[in-house]
Amino acid sequence: MQLQLLPTSHTFFTRFSLSPFIHRNPNMTSGSNSLMWFRKGLRIHDNPALEYAAKNSNHVYPVFVIDPHYMKPDPNSFSPGSNLAGLNRIRFLLESLVDLDSGLKKLGSRLLVLHGEPSDVVIRCLKEWDIKRLCFEYDTEPYYQALDTKVKNYALENGIEVFSPVTHTLFNPVEVIEKNGGKPPLSYQSFLKLAGEPHWSISSPPSTIPPIGDLGNCEVSEVPTVEQLGYQDFQEEDPDPPLFKGGESEALRRLQESTNNKEWVAKFEKPKGDPSAFIRPSTTMLSPYLKFGCLSTRYFYQRVKEVQQEVKNHTSPPVSLIGQIPWNDDDELLAAWRDARTGFPWIDAIMVQLRKWGWIHHLARHSVACFLTRGDLFVHWEKGRDVFERLLIDSDWAINNGNWLWLSCSSFFYQYNRIYSPISFGKKYDPTGAYIRHFLPVLKDMPKEYIYEPWKAPLSVQTKAKCIIGKDYPKPVICHDDAIKECKRRLAAAYELNKKTNGVVSDEDMKKLRRKLVEDQGQGNDSRRLKQKLI
Repeated sequence: MQLQLLPTSHTFFTRFSLSPFIHRNPNMTSGSNSLMWFRKGLRIHDNPALEYAAKNSNHVYPVFVIDPHYMKPDPNSFSPGSNLAGLNRIRFLLESLVDLDSGLKKLGSRLLVLHGEPSDVVIRCLKEWDIKRLCFEYDTEPYYQALDTKVKNYALENGIEVFSPVTHTLFNPVEVIEKNGGKPPLSYQSFLKLAGEPHWSISSPPSTIPPIGDLGNCEVSEVPTVEQLGYQDFQEEDPDPPLFKGGESEALRRLQESTNNKEWVAKFEKPKGDPSAFIRPSTTMLSPYLKFGCLSTRYFYQRVKEVQQEVKNHTSPPVSLIGQIPWNDDDELLAAWRDARTGFPWIDAIMVQLRKWGWIHHLARHSVACFLTRGDLFVHWEKGRDVFERLLIDSDWAINNGNWLWLSCSSFFYQYNRIYSPISFGKKYDPTGAYIRHFLPVLKDMPKEYIYEPWKAPLSVQTKAKCIIGKDYPKPVICHDDAIKECKRRLAAAYELNKKTNGVVSDEDMKKLRRKLVEDQGQGNDSRRLKQKLI
């Protein structure tokens, strides 16, 4: 199947656009104060909320709140960063804020950075600065929905106009769900049929922004550095140079660079990308900029459509079963996967790249997600989702959840017999193992015949390569051939139960299924024990 070069894939439900929430104050006079609350949408171009804040205002206060919920250092996490976000994402965000501040200064304003619980901080600013108009981009994530409700309620109770357009996304999910009888569509093709063509126009950037008024008693600062946030003690050892520089300026530069090759854009096919390409990755690599709104999704879409109109024969864009499967609850296997100690070089190299770069190719994401869940380890998809949520710079709440549901065959996708092999899949793209040698230098001298299965190398070969398996690099944590059979057996049983119960699976049904799977496994040969000793 051919996919169009758009900011989404099969996780269609994550890139919608809601109709703006607008509450107008009929008593608001021209020249009142406006507050522009930045969260995502960290850009000047195509920003209707910013444009509206600047319109007929006497003063505009552009605000970003450093939220300890996401930004406070956590020394106990498995990698540098906060409890919820890795250092790569935090650094990218701060760089994006610096660039936004620079863009605002060119328009006669600047970014006001405050610290604290965002809803409390914003409400305090509304009071202190006598704000009559509050503008911010709508956010579909549950965490921000709760914050927004609290702030909007205060604003409405105090006669403050609220303008909250959803420009982070392309389509209106409310309309799509309504067209589908109140339920979200469960396939990409059904979504396309319901959604139709987007209907919006790109917002013009303001030529100037009214000045900031009196700051009163609100404590405002410049954009902090990672060191000022307390991350000086959490630097990675020998990291690769950061691959992504945050900010709108860099986003627009990369977009221009990507769309200069019109033939490549028009003929782009997502499934044919090379996940092992690390010197020159085979995608636009714009996802972090779309995630933080440094690049407008709508503007990106428009640019791609313009290219497609110029080039003939361009590509075109591309069911829920069960959410509860008796997954393994094995923190040891999870840690081996997360920390690149599975003993499968293709999987471990991807996880090293994820930790160092904060980004991996979408097919690499598919590989490690399949390996952790339905392919080999049978660990719950939510465990992997949480690791991705923390380490990916471009992590998006809805996309992340949707992709893990899809790739674990818990929902949307049911062909559980299609497995991404931890051996042959990577070898198809990179037979010499250059990708593995780069991210796992301990294997750099391993002959190509054994680079994907180093445990099969004779001891003399391992010695010559200065990499003894089980000492310098882990033995495989499972036997892949046995693991895929066991995973398929479990999924088949779960799907059969789902079919038998018409999708209404009770706790008692799940207990019986777990008991049956354990009994069936116990009747097998003890020599087929899946889990092997970790080093």
